[in-house]
Amino acid sequence: MSTAAIIPAAGLGLRLGGETPKAFREVGGESLLVHAVRGLRAATAADLTCFVVAVPPGTEDAVHKELEPYAGAARLLVVPGGVERADSVRAALDLVPADGIDCILVHDAARAFVPAAVVERVVEAVRGGAAAVVPAVPVTDTIKQVSGAGEVVDTPDRSTLVAVQTPQGFDPAVLRRAHAAGGTGATDDAMLCERLGVTVLTVEGSEDAFKVTRPRDLLLAEALLADRRLT
Repeated sequence: MSTAAIIPAAGLGLRLGGETPKAFREVGGESLLVHAVRGLRAATAADLTCFVVAVPPGTEDAVHKELEPYAGAARLLVVPGGVERADSVRAALDLVPADGIDCILVHDAARAFVPAAVVERVVEAVRGGAAAVVPAVPVTDTIKQVSGAGEVVDTPDRSTLVAVQTPQGFDPAVLRRAHAAGGTGATDDAMLCERLGVTVLTVEGSEDAFKVTRPRDLLLAEALLADRRLT
């Protein structure tokens, strides 16, 4: 059995600024999307045999040409994404082979530097019987719940809180069922599974799997990449 990876990369990334869609912004001379594909391929124990990448409509051919050298022996499919993240994942999910795949990863291109060990932990947990798996790191800040007026109404116990990352891993049948059920307001695929009553398991994430969201995150990404190239 093997793993398929879906990468929704059709978003504009408005908080990052600039005219280039976020997934195409460069770090160390290569796009975040290239770094994301290369990072997933580095997880050799995951047995990745298929990539399906959802991109802004009209960029499919250019992206396929850019990513093909990094996909290795894995099948590479590039599709037009949708307006919302979930739309892009569903469009990609329709092209994931129904046979021979025992784990589907959904990975944000903006988390381009996730270590291979994290990817492999997610896949191992799915193959161990978990229906949905997310990498997570402890929350270190004090979190406040506020009202619409900006008034603090609660302070959750941060020992019970984690920040989740990607890639998130799923039993293929569960992920398909979650997306078929649809729903609005979901910020990740695990939330869609939660709405079905599916138990979502966490595994250890990594600080290196941070999400490139704002301009200063690009500086952090450049520093991380330079450090890796020295080691």
